[in-house]
Amino acid sequence: MRKRLFPYLMILPSMLIFAVFYMASIGYMIYLSFTDWNFISAEKKFVGLDNFKLLLQDQRFLQTLSNTTIYTVCTVFFTIVIALLLAIWINKKGKIYEFTQNAIFSPHIISLVSVSMLWMWIMDYDYGLLNQILEIFGMEPVGWLTDSRIVIYSLVVVSVWKSVGYYTLIFIAGLQSIPDSIYEAAALDNASTMRRLFKITLPMLSPTIFFVGITSVIACFKVFETISIMTQGGPANASNTIVYYIYEYGFRFFKIGQASAAGIILLIVISIFTFIYFKLMSKRVFYR
Repeated sequence: MRKRLFPYLMILPSMLIFAVFYMASIGYMIYLSFTDWNFISAEKKFVGLDNFKLLLQDQRFLQTLSNTTIYTVCTVFFTIVIALLLAIWINKKGKIYEFTQNAIFSPHIISLVSVSMLWMWIMDYDYGLLNQILEIFGMEPVGWLTDSRIVIYSLVVVSVWKSVGYYTLIFIAGLQSIPDSIYEAAALDNASTMRRLFKITLPMLSPTIFFVGITSVIACFKVFETISIMTQGGPANASNTIVYYIYEYGFRFFKIGQASAAGIILLIVISIFTFIYFKLMSKRVFYR
């Protein structure tokens, strides 16, 4: 009996912290989502599902949900593809490859606030580096952060640049765990490079790809700092995301009930995405 209880006693402190700071907070947010509260008065008026009805009828929130989905899908896709290609390329011995690994990883250790400020200058319409390069080639300047048609994709570029180095190192670790004997056997069979990639590397790397996919999806749904610093959700709500929407309604408009309801919807959306991702990908993961 003591041996059975010992592991549970060891994780009890962590579980208590999780229960107090996570589960209790989620429970309180669920309670607030059914109320009308302005964050100032002590009275919380119970309104039932009215906050959820307002959100689902609010075109601004629906556009925000669409923006978040586009941002997440594009960021996750390009991050995984670029990080995987970089990992395959620099997974070799040599000083030049070690230097490249350090250079690629360096954006990850820079604070997101600094990265956002840097890219604000790079993408500035009048003085930005990108538009100056376009002018050299005789092209018209682009409103990277002011054009509602492309602003969300500009933010995708910033996110991919910031995170690709971290995931590249994770992919390198996964590549180095693949036994060399498998590639040697493939070489004896005269397997081409592409055949080895799709028949050996990607299947053996599938647990790493699965991990990178699920963590990056959750991180993208929670994006806030980049939006707050670079665009504040504009222009015309074209770059607004759910977390920034929650911040606005909670701490600018003091509509805590509506902000909490948006938080519950965010939790549901992440859960659905995670469930679908597990269903689609878990059967394709190769377990060694």
